[in-house]
Amino acid sequence: MKKIAIAAALTLAATTAFAGGMSEPVMAPEVVAEVVETATTGSSSSTLTIAALLVALLALGGS
Repeated sequence: MKKIAIAAALTLAATTAFAGGMSEPVMAPEVVAEVVETATTGSSSSTLTIAALLVALLALGGS
């Protein structure tokens, strides 16, 4: 019974050793992630400039 168990273990070990065969390995193409840049919103100084222009227009229009 021990000989059968040893033979089974050696058979399993031999099949995994030759599982790859002799053919050249096929490599999958490399996937390169594309970097997507998002447009940044305007800075706070441009927001203040627009607000100041609106206040100036309202002040000139109210006079």
